[in-house]
Amino acid sequence: MPISILGINHKTAPVAIREKVAFSPTEISHALVDLKAKTDVEEVAIVSTCNRMEVIYRHSSHLSASDNDREAGKMVEPNDSVIKDMETEVVVWLSNYHELDQQEFSTHCYSRHDAEAVDHLMQVSCGLDSMILGEPQILGQVKDAFGYAKTAGTLGLYLNRLFQQTFSVAKQVRTDTQIGESAVSVAYAAVTLAKRIFSDFSKINALFIGAGETIELAARHLKRQGVININVANRTVERAQVLAAEFDGLAHSLTSLPELVEKADIIISSTASPVPIIGKGLMEKVIIARKHRAVFMVDLAVPRDIESQVGKINDVYLYTVDDMQGVIKENQKQRENAAKEAITIIKHHREKYLTWLQSLSSVSLLKDYTLQCETLKNNESNRSLAKLESLSLQLPESEQKKLQDIISELGNRLTQKMMHSPRISIRKAGENKDNSALEILTDTFCSEQKQSK
Repeated sequence: MPISILGINHKTAPVAIREKVAFSPTEISHALVDLKAKTDVEEVAIVSTCNRMEVIYRHSSHLSASDNDREAGKMVEPNDSVIKDMETEVVVWLSNYHELDQQEFSTHCYSRHDAEAVDHLMQVSCGLDSMILGEPQILGQVKDAFGYAKTAGTLGLYLNRLFQQTFSVAKQVRTDTQIGESAVSVAYAAVTLAKRIFSDFSKINALFIGAGETIELAARHLKRQGVININVANRTVERAQVLAAEFDGLAHSLTSLPELVEKADIIISSTASPVPIIGKGLMEKVIIARKHRAVFMVDLAVPRDIESQVGKINDVYLYTVDDMQGVIKENQKQRENAAKEAITIIKHHREKYLTWLQSLSSVSLLKDYTLQCETLKNNESNRSLAKLESLSLQLPESEQKKLQDIISELGNRLTQKMMHSPRISIRKAGENKDNSALEILTDTFCSEQKQSK
């Protein structure tokens, strides 16, 4: 099977390398055309994200065939040397395109070929190879890669079918397993717990204390869930303004906490403060002012931002980073179990694609065999008709036409009967993925083509 993948990801290369080989959406179509023009790839697509860059390509299977094999019409697979040569071509192109040292870049690369390449693309699209197991964004990124390649005109029969099969397996995995249902990040786990208390996020006031990466992720997750009213409080107001602007929120200093906490339904805090910034006394006053409307609080800071006694107040639901880890650990197990189910689904779709690939060999042989038989039939029928005319039989024109029709019908019927058994054998060999049988059938039934060339 002439399909390969070459790439780097978060497991094989640091971000300093990954960022150098990333392709922006505006340049990827041009890059695909350039890659196809400067190498021997027949079809190609590129997946480029913050955590991976992969080139999915089909190379020419005829490169590994000898002249005699090609003349005989034999179905050959690229040998190891051809696969390696193609891999080197892609590495050289990537190195030149991104102006990288080829030797250094190649040490971070991995490659997959044939069935392993099909497996890999399907697993990547299902989130099984992601930094966060089961994350859903990668499927959209693979679909983008398909779209870019389609626009650039670098897709063909093989890769187009592979991507379509990959999208089908990803959809089934999302539908039939719980690979993406459970939270496996601290920020998302906090949002998951909040869902247990609030059913409508559009009416919720959210307060984020701090402006680091964890707070940013939590804000992004809550925004996606429909939270509109967002406030960000931070020691440095300028940093709070940057984060608040991203989510159409308002920025505040920590001195405004008493007023902000009273209005907040959800409070998520993660600062570097050495002492708690929200105490039991403040929250007791807040609950009274809120007329005992529930407050959901998540303290992701170490040391804690919220005094532990706050959790003992009625109508306050306080969770710490340890609580989040417990949720994450349990959900990670659920995703790992779902991943096992996903592997089974992927295996089925991989075999389906491989069977289709194999059928291309039998279909090609059927077409060649049918063409050969039709050509022989037409040649012999024309020869017989020519002899009939040379006899100058004194028959009416209508009778001569009948004789011509009889000869044509005889040729058609004999050809169909003689082709019946070989066709069945060819189809069975294709269905059973029996390459040896297909080569024997090629030698047996298409020998006339070889002799005529």
